[in-house]
Amino acid sequence: MSASAATRAPIEERLREAGMSPLPRLAWLEIDVEALAYNLQLIQRTAGVPAFPVVKADAYGHGARETAEALVQAGAQRLCVATFDEAVQLRDAGNKAPIVVLYRVPGELAGEAAELGIELTVSAPDSIAELEARWREEQALAAATGSYISLHLHVEVETGLGRGGLTPDLVAGAIVELDGMPGIGVAGLWTHYASPADAQASAAQTALFESTFPPIVAAGFPVPPRHAAASGGVFAATAPAYEAVRPGLSLYGLLPDDLTPAPDRAEAAAGLRPVMQLKARPVRLEWAGVGAGVSYGSRWRAQRPSLIATLPLGYTDGILRASSPGEYVLVNGRRAPLVGTVAMDAVMVDVTDVPGVSMGSEFTLLGEDGGERITAYDLARLRNTISWEVLATMSQRLPRVYHAGPVLVGRRTLTGDRTE
Repeated sequence: MSASAATRAPIEERLREAGMSPLPRLAWLEIDVEALAYNLQLIQRTAGVPAFPVVKADAYGHGARETAEALVQAGAQRLCVATFDEAVQLRDAGNKAPIVVLYRVPGELAGEAAELGIELTVSAPDSIAELEARWREEQALAAATGSYISLHLHVEVETGLGRGGLTPDLVAGAIVELDGMPGIGVAGLWTHYASPADAQASAAQTALFESTFPPIVAAGFPVPPRHAAASGGVFAATAPAYEAVRPGLSLYGLLPDDLTPAPDRAEAAAGLRPVMQLKARPVRLEWAGVGAGVSYGSRWRAQRPSLIATLPLGYTDGILRASSPGEYVLVNGRRAPLVGTVAMDAVMVDVTDVPGVSMGSEFTLLGEDGGERITAYDLARLRNTISWEVLATMSQRLPRVYHAGPVLVGRRTLTGDRTE
């Protein structure tokens, strides 16, 4: 983290100094774009090839438009998303980098994809037939207006994930068929690893992926640029880097849960910097007498006079209803437990044992305060899930404040505020 809560100025003061208006609520995410750029460059040095950052799912909750722009400025050559409208969102925001949609989209969108420079994935035999029929219509319309359109495609290979892609025996034939369509170019060949922590399973997937190369060459074509390794494959060194890697979680400062880095990559892995922190200020601070219930159903009752802070965020914002009891937050460098039922818009914290808590205190639900830290991995273990879900379920309605080190560079709220 760039600075602890003890050394940073209050968020309100930092916003004023940056010439930004106040946040609309007393709960917010802080996104460190300096750490994001650092992680991208560290990944590229580690892999030895360019990275195609994955910014799907609102950039894992960090804010797709702002995150994508920061990554392009830091040197990303191509971006990856899951859905077509995620790619369109980036284009509408002015992002001009090549964007790959990793999941199949309806063939009717081929023309719009070509116009916007969005690259699509071919992942099933019938998708080629659908694309071919639609693409011929698009070519005819373009010819009638005297224009020319082109579309770049990435061919996905099924090697063991069991989720999508052409089986290896169909890949060369698909490339031949796609090459026969005017204006179509194959820009990439890719697969995805099911268990990057498992070297043996990953080696089997690599062998299947590479079995497609000789038939492609025999058909008279060069093997397209390949991208296969994601965060786990890069840091466990269980997948070849090929021409590019496709990191997701590690961009945001985390390794896949329980992944052990390869010995020669352990130092790099330890250098990843978390990008996101979740903060809040209390909207109420009151004493509860012995026996007093807190929140719906009075599932928690005070066993002693207890000072209870109410924070204005809840299960709509990514704090699971099951998070209490069990989870804690940080305030004034100390841990304090959640108590009572998590509501849609509120969580309660017992701060009886934390000195100096006031209405102006900053609470940390993800991040660090003093010598204490709550990571996405910590929350994932408590919630019996994975770090990806912790990040990606951060609500759209949580304001995002973007900073490079201590300097605020932008904000985003539901009313459309953007990076300055």
